[in-house]
Amino acid sequence: MRPVRSALAGALFAALTLAGCGQSSPASAPSQTLSPTAPAAATPSAGFPVTVEAGNGPVVVAKRPERIVSLSPSATESLFAIGAGPQVVAVDDQSTYPAEAPKSDLSGFKPNVEAIIARKPDLVVVANDIGGVVAALGKVGVPVLLEPAATKFDEAYDQITDLGDATGNGDRAAELVAGMRKRLDEITAAAPKDAKLTYYHELDTTPYSVTSDTFLGQIYGLFGMTNIADKAPDPAGGYPKLSAEFVAQADPDLVFLADTKCCAQSRETLAKRPGWSRLSAIKNDRVIPLDDDIASRWGPRVVDLAEQIGDAVQKVSAG
Repeated sequence: MRPVRSALAGALFAALTLAGCGQSSPASAPSQTLSPTAPAAATPSAGFPVTVEAGNGPVVVAKRPERIVSLSPSATESLFAIGAGPQVVAVDDQSTYPAEAPKSDLSGFKPNVEAIIARKPDLVVVANDIGGVVAALGKVGVPVLLEPAATKFDEAYDQITDLGDATGNGDRAAELVAGMRKRLDEITAAAPKDAKLTYYHELDTTPYSVTSDTFLGQIYGLFGMTNIADKAPDPAGGYPKLSAEFVAQADPDLVFLADTKCCAQSRETLAKRPGWSRLSAIKNDRVIPLDDDIASRWGPRVVDLAEQIGDAVQKVSAG
């Protein structure tokens, strides 16, 4: 979403264009650098107020927030990556990274408005507006950024930019996005592209998978592989439930498991499923265990996921 600065702030900061969700120059104007030696440390509200165009529309942040509550694991990772960690006072019970994040019993799936308010936040970040939490917090004057699940890379970059602008860490956010773009380009350039390679990405043991239209599917698409789930009935809009027979018949060259932590899945457990012991990926040791958290978020570590996929493709292509 586009951050839009006030006229005064726009005059103070130079524009930096980012290719995220059709941003204009004012949308990506960086805020003051907040390193320990920067002048901004003495004037923490320099560049504020700022208006950020989030999923819930324009959100005004009057001053540099010092008590941020994150109810989104992806946002938590991004906040710490851009240097806003010291401003975060609480994160939800699913925010497992980084280790120093102040994890609490707050829930992003069942948000308790009273419990959130008790943390005295001056900014709340959510990925879902469950139970009308955005409006409820708005009634008591707490600004809320709704940053829903990204559906493409530009949206992920744009959300990092949003968080940078909203927290006074715009320069760090711009550096992070530029670094992510550069590293992704390097990873995809180094990996071979082989459309003949097929893959299966497992979300859980049901088993649900993802199509090429999803955010995850687009990451795999960078490496030219064919997704077996694209041919499955897809009533869930990008997340088809596959039968064991479907996967066995498709016989993918590679299997990526995003249910290693939640469900303890591995090459060995897959081999025990009916008909799966004969899968090429199992016989040829091409089952790649992923970190469930990294594979389900759209923050900075999405580049780590792309690197792991690229390494797997490189290994198979090298024979």
